[in-house]
Amino acid sequence: MPELPEVETIKSAIAKGIGNAKILDLVVRNSRLREQIPADIATKVKGATISGYRRIAKYIVIDLNNGLCLLWHMGMSGKVKLCDNMPVELDKHDHIIITTDNGIMIYNDPRRFGLFTYYNKDKLGKCSWLQKVGIDPFDKNLDSDYLYKCLQKHHLTPIKQALLNQEIIAGIGNIYASEILYESRILPTRLSGNVTLEECACLVENTQKVLAKAISAGGSTLRDYKKPDGSMGYFQQQHCVYNKTGQRCPDCKCDIKNTGGIKRMVMNGRSTFYCESLQK
Repeated sequence: MPELPEVETIKSAIAKGIGNAKILDLVVRNSRLREQIPADIATKVKGATISGYRRIAKYIVIDLNNGLCLLWHMGMSGKVKLCDNMPVELDKHDHIIITTDNGIMIYNDPRRFGLFTYYNKDKLGKCSWLQKVGIDPFDKNLDSDYLYKCLQKHHLTPIKQALLNQEIIAGIGNIYASEILYESRILPTRLSGNVTLEECACLVENTQKVLAKAISAGGSTLRDYKKPDGSMGYFQQQHCVYNKTGQRCPDCKCDIKNTGGIKRMVMNGRSTFYCESLQK
């Protein structure tokens, strides 16, 4: 699933490629995504001009000049393709085609776990998908005190699962949780209630550092994710532990023959990677 850096990359690419264009047409070829696409969406947005782009957690928000906005989530396998002209042939899973006066956006989603709908901009905060979204990782109000208080409320939850809790910090996914915990030298299995205030400061700092580096690298290309221009993000080349079972981590000086290198475990059905020599 595209995580925050991938979503930020997609949003920025659309903003750069399409900009404040006028929507000439919107065609829904398959409305059965995670939630049924509203039948009147084309009528609502056709003729409107895009006035801005935002990211809320893992959602892309495209603001329109008619008081509405498009709310877009990539789901497990969704991606956006930007074209100057309509392709001669559309792919099987090209479900939505948005034609503007500055190019075409095509939403492709093989698994159909994505979301595409519209809302009144003034009422977006009441949207059921966003009501329980936590603080953004780059919000100035995210600090050690905030995180410490949240972790104390979930004191029996492993810290890896707490980082994945979108009601605490919005946008951290499985890949980056492993990387953040490695940088912070904290074991994924450590109970949240045992994480100190000082360690929370470290977690906040490394959350922002890891995600910022990933955004600069265009995200991590694993399985389905591609950038809108068809190229690959390359942050996976900078992963310290994720998907590197048995390898030596960048900062470890241990004897890998004795330690076995980076370890993998499954937590709540998700692969988790860590260095037991450095992370405590």
